[in-house]
Amino acid sequence: MTKNIKAVYQGSFNDLDSIKISPLSRAFLFSDSIYEVIPFQNNSFICSEEHFERLIYSASQLRIPINIKEIRDEIDHLFKNSNCSNGYIYYQVSRGVDKIRSHIYNSDIQCETFGYLMPLEFVSKPLKVAVCEDIRWGRCDIKTTSLLGNVLQMNTAADQNCDEIIMHHNNIITEGGASNIFFVHENTICTPKLSNKILPGITRAILIDAIKDQRLPFQESDFNINILKDASCIWFTSSTKGVAPVEEVINLDKKLDLENDLMKQCQILYNQRVTN
Repeated sequence: MTKNIKAVYQGSFNDLDSIKISPLSRAFLFSDSIYEVIPFQNNSFICSEEHFERLIYSASQLRIPINIKEIRDEIDHLFKNSNCSNGYIYYQVSRGVDKIRSHIYNSDIQCETFGYLMPLEFVSKPLKVAVCEDIRWGRCDIKTTSLLGNVLQMNTAADQNCDEIIMHHNNIITEGGASNIFFVHENTICTPKLSNKILPGITRAILIDAIKDQRLPFQESDFNINILKDASCIWFTSSTKGVAPVEEVINLDKKLDLENDLMKQCQILYNQRVTN
């Protein structure tokens, strides 16, 4: 499955199944690592600069020294030497490889880099979702590989034939398991405001800019989870989902309007932004 997927590890390019990573990598032992997923369509990256800026922010918050020029060069190499027009590049930076497992890392440890390119056709489909408690750590604004809370809740939802989750912390909506959330309430587009409980999504930012440019009714705030009972429609945004509508929230016993005019406008606006 991974034989023809092009990848890079520590500056060396190879097929993904040929890459070997030390079991003493701090990414493996502690999730002491950050990552980005940079999409491309029609042979062009979507907002690559914003992804690099977020990677720099994540690295600064974990105090991982990175060489952003080398990272850019490796990502460009993967992209230019691929034969696919649509897909994404996953790129990860860990603090490095320990000499022996220890919570406290050596001051001279060198960061470890890894990435691969995956073909993907960006097809949005209506999603079935579940509402659940947000059990993640307190710095979700950092894009780390520490995703166990997401994994547990998303797989519990998958057991109920769901595609995604809507998380809340103390009844305040945060985000999806792998995406940001928007909804329409009383003819206004709503999304939770950014905090350390929410990842500042690139697709989220693209859509908000488009909404504001078009002067559509919009509110960014803290929202109680119960507001979704009266929502006309809900959708998620992410680098690989784009703008993905929700058709059903199983534990709110709620069917949603997939033809809502404001949601349709948002889908069109987003597609225009990423294809122009």
